[in-house]
Order: sequence, then C-alpha cells, then structure tokens
Amino acid sequence: MPAGNDVLLRDGSIAHVRPLLPADRDALHALVDRSSERSAYLRFFVGGRNTAHAHVDRITDDDYGGRALVACMCGRSVAVAEYIPLGEGRADLGILLDDAVHGHGLGTLMLEYLAVDAAEHGVRELVADILAENRQMIRVLRDLGMAVTERFEDGSLHVTVAAEPTLRLLAAIDARDHEAGQASLARLMAPRSVAVIGASRDERAVGHKVLRNLIDGGFCGPIHAVNPNATEVAGMVCVAKVPDGVDLAVVAVPARHVLQVARDCAAAGTAGLVVLTSGFAEVGRSAAERELLAVCRAAGMRLVGPNCLGLINTGAWLNASFLPHRPTRGCVALMSQSGAVGAALLDRLDVSSFVSVGNKADVSGNDLLEYWEDDDDTHVIALYLESFGNPRKFARIARRVGKNKPVLLVKSGRGEAGGRAVRSHTAAAATPDVAVDALTRAAGVVRLDSVRELIDTAQLLAVQPFPHGRRVAIVGNSGGTQVMAADACEQHGLVVPELRSVRLPEARAAAALGNPVDLTADASAAEIGAAVAALAASPEVDAVLVVYTPPFGDGLDATRRAVADATKSAAKTVLACVAGHDELIDGRVPSYAFPEQAVQALAQMVRYAEWRKRPVDPVPVPPPADERTARGIVQAALEAHPDGCWPAPAEVARLLGCYGVRLVESTDVGGPDAAAAAAERMGPPVALKAVGPVHKSEVGGVRLDLRTADDVWQAYRDMSARLGALMTGGVVQRMLPGGVEVIVGGVNYPRFGPLVMVGMGGVLADLLADRAFRIAPVVDPLDMIGELRCAPVLYGYRGSPPVDVQALAEQIVRTGRLLEDLPQVAELDLNPVIVTPEGAVAVDALVRVKPCEPPPSPLLRRLR
Repeated sequence: MPAGNDVLLRDGSIAHVRPLLPADRDALHALVDRSSERSAYLRFFVGGRNTAHAHVDRITDDDYGGRALVACMCGRSVAVAEYIPLGEGRADLGILLDDAVHGHGLGTLMLEYLAVDAAEHGVRELVADILAENRQMIRVLRDLGMAVTERFEDGSLHVTVAAEPTLRLLAAIDARDHEAGQASLARLMAPRSVAVIGASRDERAVGHKVLRNLIDGGFCGPIHAVNPNATEVAGMVCVAKVPDGVDLAVVAVPARHVLQVARDCAAAGTAGLVVLTSGFAEVGRSAAERELLAVCRAAGMRLVGPNCLGLINTGAWLNASFLPHRPTRGCVALMSQSGAVGAALLDRLDVSSFVSVGNKADVSGNDLLEYWEDDDDTHVIALYLESFGNPRKFARIARRVGKNKPVLLVKSGRGEAGGRAVRSHTAAAATPDVAVDALTRAAGVVRLDSVRELIDTAQLLAVQPFPHGRRVAIVGNSGGTQVMAADACEQHGLVVPELRSVRLPEARAAAALGNPVDLTADASAAEIGAAVAALAASPEVDAVLVVYTPPFGDGLDATRRAVADATKSAAKTVLACVAGHDELIDGRVPSYAFPEQAVQALAQMVRYAEWRKRPVDPVPVPPPADERTARGIVQAALEAHPDGCWPAPAEVARLLGCYGVRLVESTDVGGPDAAAAAAERMGPPVALKAVGPVHKSEVGGVRLDLRTADDVWQAYRDMSARLGALMTGGVVQRMLPGGVEVIVGGVNYPRFGPLVMVGMGGVLADLLADRAFRIAPVVDPLDMIGELRCAPVLYGYRGSPPVDVQALAEQIVRTGRLLEDLPQVAELDLNPVIVTPEGAVAVDALVRVKPCEPPPSPLLRRLR
C-alpha cells in the first residue's frame, strides 16, 4: 500500500491519503455516524449504518485480511476504501465517503489508488455489487479509465473492474490531475480578496510595499491590511487578524511569527498563502519549513514561497509583490525560483502573470504549467529553475502544454556531476545536466543557457508568427553585420538561400541583391522598408532578419517607422538587429543589439515550431522480456552485496539475456588451464579478458585473436602476473568478425529515471565523445543513431558495407526497457557492440546494481 500522499481534488481542495491503521477505528465510526442512512444503505445495503459500524471493527482489527486506505481532510477522516482478496486474482471492492465530500472527485481518487495497489499485488479483477439506484458510484467506476464489465442480477449491478494499468487510465488520471491543479490555483492567481499580513506603516518595509502595490495596481476586490498594532496603513484601516474566507493572504511578518499566522489563516478558511518572509530552508531551518507546509496542507491551503518576491497577475490587476516597478501587461507567464533573476526578467518582459516561488515548498513549476495551460492571457511560458521537484511529471505536463504554448526553461546548476563516483563510460558521460537536456528535448521544452537568451526568445515567440521552415532572408544597410548574421545562421542550422525571384525595384545600383541583401549604408528608410516588404512576401524565405546600423541612411526613427509599416500585414516571421539597441519596434518586431542574439532566438523558435508540427510519438510496444527472472537476479546480487556491486560476467549475461540483449559467446574461467580448455571447446580464434578491472584495455586486461589453447594458457599467466590481485578471474570469448564498434549504455537517476546512451564505442569512446541520449522508453532509436557524427559509417561510408542498424536500434530499445523495469541497475555499459551486416552483438558488458527506492508511479496522483 502506498505511503501517505497529499492529493488535489477536483475543486482544488487537498486530501491526505494513507494506509488504514487500527488506530483509525474511532475516526471511522465517527465517519459512519456522520453519513446519512441513505449513504450507509447504498454502501452496505439492508444493514445500513449498523453493518457499517460492524465492518469498521473488522477492517481495523490486526488480523484484517484485506487492504484499505483512508482519506483525511482538514483533520478528520472523510473516506475509507478497501479490497479484500477472494482468490484466483480477484478481490471484493468497497468504498464509503463522507456526505460532505461527494462530488469532489475523492471517490475516483481512492479507486485509482486501490487499483494500482491491487495490480501490484497480483489482483487482476476488482468486483463490486452495487445497487442499481447508486448511479453516482456506477458513473465513477465507468469513468475511472479501466475496463469495466457489468451484469444486472437480483436488483443490483455486479461490476468487474480490470485492475490493469492502461494508457486510457493514465490519460484519465492526467486529465483529473490537470483539472484539480487548475482549481487549486484559481483563487491564488485570480483572488477575489487579498489580505496583507504584516502591513507596516514604515514605507521601507516589505509589508507596506506590497500593500502599496496592490492599491496602486488597481486591484478591484477587497484589500485587508492586517496589523494588530496599527489603526491605518497607506490610507487603509487596519484589522487585527485575517478576516474569514480571504482568497489570498500575503505574509510579511518575521520568520518566528509565520507558523502562527499560517494557523490563523487556516482557521479563517484562507485559500492560499504567499509567504515573502525568509529564514526557512535557505538558512538551514528545513524543519520549520516542513511544519509550515504541513499546516497549509492540513487546511487545504496552497503555499507560494517562503522566501519569495510574491505574485503578479496583470489580467486581474493584482500586484501582490514588493517589487519597485509596475509590471506591464503582456502574454508571457513567468516563474522564477530566484528572486533576483525574477526581478530582472520582469523588468524586460511584458507578462500575463509572474510567480516568484522562492524555496518552492509547495507551488512549483509543475503546478503553474497546469494553470497556465488554459490561461487565455498566456501565450508563452518562461521558467527559471534551480531544481526539479518531480522531473518526470514536469516532462509529461510540458510535453502536453508545449503542443499549444512554448515552454522556455533556464535551469541553473549545470556542474552537478562534480564529486560523483562513477566507473562506467556511460555514467561518466551521462551527467545530471545531460539528463535534463534529454528530458527537456523529449518534452519539447526550449532549454536556454542564460537569462539573456530567455528574454530574447520569449520576446520573439510572444509577438511573431511561427516560421514554416529554416530559410532566412537577411536584409539591411551593413554588409559586415549581415555577414556575421549569415555565419550565425549557418552555425545554428538555419539556411540563407540565394534569392532568385525576389525583385527590389527601389534598391540602388550598388546594392548586393543575393542573400544577404546589402542595400549599402546610403539606403534610405523607404528602400529598406520596400525590401523588407518584398522579402516578407516571397515564397523563397520563411523568416526575414532586418539588419540596420544607425545613424546611416535616414536615421533610426525613420527606419523604425519604415520597418513597422512594411511588416503590418506580414505573415512571415520578421525580426531585426538594430546595432546597439534592444527594443520592440511598433510592439510587434523584436530588435536585438547584436546579430548573434537575433539569430539564436530565431533558431530556438524554428526548432520549437518543427517539434510542435511533429506528430505525437507513438506509444512504444515494449520488447518482450523475462522481467521476473531479471528481478530475481538483481535481488540476489543485492542480498549478497547490500550496498551494491558489479555482478560477475555470467550474471550480467543472464540479466541481459532476460531482455534479449545479444552477447558474444563467453565462458568464465578461473585459471590458465580452464582458459585453455574453454578455447579448445570454442575453437580459435578467441579473446581473453580479465575480470576485476572495469576498464580492461587500460591495464592490459584484454588479449585478442589468440589462435591456440597454448596461446590462451600463456596469455592468462602473463595477464595474471601483471595485474595481480586486481584480476579476480577471466573470460574467454569467441572472436567476432570486424564491424563498427558502438557503445550502448544507460544510467538510472532516482528522480529523472533511466537515461540511455549510444555512441562511438571501443577504446575511443571517451576520446571522440560522439554520443546521443534519450530518456527511456526510447521511441526513436533510429533518429538517436542518426544524431551521431559517426552515423555515416553505419550506413556505408566510402565503400564500406552498410551494417545492420535496425539490430543496433533494437539493442538500444531493449536496454531502455531493462533500465525502466530495474531501477536498481544504476549503470550499464555494452562496450563495444560490434555492428556488422549480420547483426549487433555486445562483446563486453558491465552492470552496477545498487539499492534504491522504486520511482513514484505516474498512476498515483500526489502533491510532491
């Protein structure tokens, strides 16, 4: 049974779901007493409430044979759900809800949790007898997202639910999670009333600044200034405590008072808190922050912060921050984990809303993505993150959101690999930052390296249509700057085509009319405008970059007006580089100070547009595998080595064999005589490899192409003498014909999940660093292979025969499934995999296993 989780319900309220304990007996009896006779009748039929009380006594006994969950809201038990095994993979299902929480989606949530737990414990079917008049329960089961069969008999409906996770169930859970997430933030992001707790008479104080911003920003709802020691602040009458039913409370009191303020807000029915106060986890007071979150969760309040700048919603005229400037309304939604970065971004971007999450104790980027997905005022979402709370969920949400709205991300902390002790080639290359790259790439997130790039790209995406391709026309009055722009285009994969059919009748004779189109420094504003209009109308280009260096021609103001007039009806992407000026021309054409800035933003836009047009990746059919045997192999290794180990080659071969990963014929040997005998059985030529060293070739632990048993015997003796205790045994392998050497591997990160790698293999794997990565499951192995610089070698290069790339792709997919099924496999290397026209076979394999907690199921909704 899953540990306790806080979960959002349909109306945005919060329930805590956990396994039922014997100590819950009195609370469950109270639940039954609160339930109406009709609810008890619908659940327990003729016995009604008396039967319900007797059942409570049974399920809270120590010898209860079933499995049960209880849900609590605002400090009391409001639901209990259970299943009792009946044998042969079937179990009886039951659920009772407090009358007060009907219609909130709690029953569906409890059934989701029960179904996942039942499937994990071998239950294939959940059965229930439901009175035909209990339409609500029937509808809940039908809408759950699992296969349901029904049979009407003796006045009741006999329902069977297939306890098998399905894609339909996952889609239904995501939809319910989205609805609940939006509802939970609605009163926070667009409140009807706001209280400022800690409103101060000191104009320099944070509480005073927030109150002033709310008033000056034009917030239309009631604003409550809370200060028990003052009668008036900023012209508003103060109250001693937060009034009942306030949607949003902004807390600006010293850290020592925050917990009591949170309890007061909980008692007053406040919907959400923004805690500006610092002095929590960022200074080592993590326990106080956890207690603050617990108070909020128990009361169903969402929490922004602590240690944050506040939040802004320009559409609701809400400025609940202490920032010194008034935000400008726009269509970019902005979230920042850093206050300083958030302030800098807000100073440069016109926003629909802004949330400074600070320590991110509760409300996170995932929550805000859910909210902004359906926010009509938001067209672009920009995130600055220092950490991921739930990266797998982030990827799922961002992939869905990104099909309609671009999601931009700057993630700091690229040097996380620092002190990691890894030994495989894959783990050395697959740093956490590489995992972030792979995750964001798969989700269609536009990952950027700096705040500057985030601003540049967001401005372009916010005001310009998406380009249909990569062809760029460069036009302007500065030849050198235009050449720099063309070079940048080539560097970023954009195309600067020669223009054949574009006619520029107003261009002067000295102009260069190829591409870039250099109109010369003497070009007038009218000439530049006419050229921009002609290029924007041309079918030969997808985007137009205007390059202008002032003060030449008619000057800056006249040229701006000409560009604005020329692009009023343009359907193409148009952007500009006005040397030394970052600006927005006519509110529609972003202009950048340097050509590289402009091209980089355009390239990000092009790549996003291409991803957005791609069809949704098909759901991969996992390759067949003997998962049970594989789990047994890993479990046995960890029982023998509780802290983790590198299993012996024979065990590695067995493990890989469970997933159909091909390994060359091998025999473990413990001495020169056994090695010679193995060579005799296989027949020459053979290879001898030392067991013990991880990187065998670096210490002389590999001998190839041994032709006789005597050669093998002598090689073992020499190798053992040279390596000493480092060599714990050997492996004799059949030599394979020559082919292309490739490395396939993977690592498992507890939070990110499995990361799969393919690259140039053999002894050159690290030197060439030619690698591609994907988050498992790998749905596009051929595209992954195609990203390698060495890919032409696989398809036949300069007369060499093409090899079996499809077999290599299958190795990649099978490796990904192994890592998905077995999170205890921390590192895996197949190096090299010899790819020939006949197939792909690994000749060396390394696996490291270590104990780990199973990853959270995507089928269990929860607040992190």
